[in-house]
Amino acid sequence: MQTEVMKMFGLKAPIFAFSHCRDVVAAVSRAGGLGALGTSRESVSELEVMLNWIDDHIDDEPYGVDVVFPSKAPKEFETMSAKEVIGLIPQTHWDFVEDVLREYGVPPHTKEEKEEAIETFIKEQFRTHAQAEARLDVVYQHPKARLIVSALGVPPQRQIDRAHELGLKVAALVGHPKHVKYHKAAGIDILISAGYEAGGHTGDIATFVLTPQIADAAAPTPVLHAGGVMRGRQIAAALALGAQGVWTGTIWLGTAEAETTLLEKELMYAATSGDTKRTRCGSGKPVRRYLGGFVRAWESEGAPKPLPTPLQAVLMEQAFKRMKRYEVADLYSPPCGQGVGMMEAQTDVRSVFRDLLTEYGETLETMTAAFDEMTGT
Repeated sequence: MQTEVMKMFGLKAPIFAFSHCRDVVAAVSRAGGLGALGTSRESVSELEVMLNWIDDHIDDEPYGVDVVFPSKAPKEFETMSAKEVIGLIPQTHWDFVEDVLREYGVPPHTKEEKEEAIETFIKEQFRTHAQAEARLDVVYQHPKARLIVSALGVPPQRQIDRAHELGLKVAALVGHPKHVKYHKAAGIDILISAGYEAGGHTGDIATFVLTPQIADAAAPTPVLHAGGVMRGRQIAAALALGAQGVWTGTIWLGTAEAETTLLEKELMYAATSGDTKRTRCGSGKPVRRYLGGFVRAWESEGAPKPLPTPLQAVLMEQAFKRMKRYEVADLYSPPCGQGVGMMEAQTDVRSVFRDLLTEYGETLETMTAAFDEMTGT
């Protein structure tokens, strides 16, 4: 069965894969799905290098790029210096973060190191519309990139129109049916129903309830189902709910191609679906993360309230870098969805893709046989 989104890109499978790793993106597209590169962790110049690499390793297959267009992004941050931004963060928050890191044996930054880390973050990774549009200027120079995905809000109309003029499709993540009308009015081509159980930024409605509502409200705009997809039978369920494909993320974190560190993978392989939590401690917006020491600290009694975005991200950037550098297992709290409970050991993209499609096909056959028996056909 070929769905509308598969026809849009000439795909062999209704599988879309979000990843910050270029190797995963290229491997998924070569396998017959569509890989989409997350771009929030690189500078514009680094993004150019990554897209060049993907172009060289993806044959003639399409791929996508995910950019962050945060709704209500304060424009004043785009012109502020690092010291000015630092000054907006209460000292109590700085002290709390340093106390947590010190408790786990992570040495503090010097004042100069902290300012340098934050200045680099603001210059290269600050989640503003200006940063997102600078990334799109790079994407538009790569003809194999066929899809732009907007996270956290509706992209500017001029960017939607420009993408369409260049022949690109535009998708956007939605976590509530009430947001669908804004995306449809803007001319979005694909909506991604992002449920509560998903990793990364997510809403508070579970996909089993959310996807049918999004599909009904979006029609005839096609919908992808996002949240907890780790098995082929879930692809069949997503299509039964009204989606035309699945948007996956966590499942690729455990592959050999992923940039996930060995320590992060080991934590995820041992985790259950109850070992994640939706929290604002990373970016100021709700993000589902592994329930490690850092998340537990922010959820503890007496912890300060996370700051609004983008200030919380500024506060946390230098802390996350130090966590990664010193690799304290009990402190780690990487983003991942509830599907992490179905990850058991390292595999590779091709094997994951094969297993998904095999079980998907078997599920459809079983359901068809059961229906035929039930109806006597």
